[in-house]
Amino acid sequence: MTNHVLLNNIDHANLKIKTGHASLYGSRVGLAPVFPTEFSEVQREYPILLRRDKEQSGYQAVALLGFAENENLFLDEPSHSPDHAVWRADYIPCILERGPFLIGFREQESGGVQRREPVIHVDMDSPRIGGESGEPVFLPHGGNSPYLERIASILKSIHEGMAISDEMFKLFSEFNLIEPVNLDIEIHRDEKLKLAGYFTVNEEALAELDGAALKRLNDAGFLAYAYFIAASLGNIRRLIQRKRLRIMNASKASAEQ
Repeated sequence: MTNHVLLNNIDHANLKIKTGHASLYGSRVGLAPVFPTEFSEVQREYPILLRRDKEQSGYQAVALLGFAENENLFLDEPSHSPDHAVWRADYIPCILERGPFLIGFREQESGGVQRREPVIHVDMDSPRIGGESGEPVFLPHGGNSPYLERIASILKSIHEGMAISDEMFKLFSEFNLIEPVNLDIEIHRDEKLKLAGYFTVNEEALAELDGAALKRLNDAGFLAYAYFIAASLGNIRRLIQRKRLRIMNASKASAEQ
């Protein structure tokens, strides 16, 4: 259930948000949608893959966090204290960092013209809300807290990234840069995984683009994003190492019991 309401410093003057990461907060996921505006950070930590959107008319970029639906290999959750989980990466995708906040819209008149302007909404049914612990959203005198300023920046990145994604993928498709990718993953000799249904940017096709195509991509601001997607696949090896380490630690813990 969700209960989205417009955030304001009167009704939510004392609102505090639990900012950790745990299964309870939806952090244990194998994929996280990511947006072009954060590709430069994401590609340093995670493989970026593409998949068809729900309408099968375009693409959505996702960061691969694990090899199963509910496997986040970057999230360490102590069994005795799941609320004190640790995210083992320097960058966390915006969609998972935004907490209970999201972008909404309201009609605003400016110069006699009605405009839709983005505003921050909060899900009051989120498990991150409740109790005295957590980060304050507003300062005692009503101004935005540093935490809320950071959330506003995260939401802006999501909003701007969503706005350009369709155009970016259309241009990638026009230049035949997108190709299917099937990943055969060998965790151990007796454990092999196959990931299918994903796409990536073809590095060879990218390298063979002529000057006019490169200029169009660069002028649109999309050329760097294509390179980020292609380069990020190198992180698959690091993800495999995380999987192997998790298996090893689980076996060791089981043997000690």
